[in-house]
Amino acid sequence: MDHVRWTGEVPQLDEPVLVLAFEGWSDAGDAASTALRWLRDRCASEPLAEIDGEDFYDFTETRPQVHLEDGVTRTIEWPTVELTWGDDCGRDIITLVGHEPQLKWPTFAREVLGIADRLGVGFVLSFGALFTDVPHTVDTNIIGTSTDQALIERLGLQRSMYEGPTGIVGVLHDAFGRAGLQSASLWAPVPAYVPGAPSPKGALALIRRAAAILDVGLVTTDLEIASAAYERQVSQVVEQDEEMTEYVEQLERRYAEERVVPDPENLVAEVERFLREQN
Repeated sequence: MDHVRWTGEVPQLDEPVLVLAFEGWSDAGDAASTALRWLRDRCASEPLAEIDGEDFYDFTETRPQVHLEDGVTRTIEWPTVELTWGDDCGRDIITLVGHEPQLKWPTFAREVLGIADRLGVGFVLSFGALFTDVPHTVDTNIIGTSTDQALIERLGLQRSMYEGPTGIVGVLHDAFGRAGLQSASLWAPVPAYVPGAPSPKGALALIRRAAAILDVGLVTTDLEIASAAYERQVSQVVEQDEEMTEYVEQLERRYAEERVVPDPENLVAEVERFLREQN
């Protein structure tokens, strides 16, 4: 693990789970990264390690940031992937978050696998979010996928038959599977007609599904308030445009015809279409 910088002494953890998300390609409406950071702040806030980004980022794409300390001293903050841990939610949780790397994905995957092995991780859960044809007024139905049949049956997940371009999340899950490490992926659909706005509604849905999978109790009042405000604000914008109003009503009718809860296979197909279009 040449690229990993441990913050201090490596803790001894009890059956830890690793939860991860990446900004960028698989983070529509910032829902995945928002959910991950929300979970980190409440359950796993102790600094654990960083993965040095020098070999994994194209700095013309993911640029370092300049900051002023005391309004005078200039410092440069380089892109890294941050890991934290904690047991504040009743079990040992490790979080990993950062911008999706652009370079050396196989090496990056080996670094993450090395961290998981050293900490004794037995299960990995990833968050993702995609833009799709979903109205902002309906409940967010999370798509959960895995390649592990036992997990699929136990957690009520779907086996994706997707073929096409993938991101670092797909590469990592492939590496986990080859190493015999159980993993699953949760995806939140985000309205494609609201591409520039953060989606607390998607983040809330991810957190709720993750809490059920991880068997932890979480108080999500702040996300619920933010989600209600998001829905109200989007509705106000939509009402000002006749064509947009008609479009959203069409989406609502389609979802009503699908008996409120969309067919999981259709949702998986939406994920696959999204991934292909991102290429």
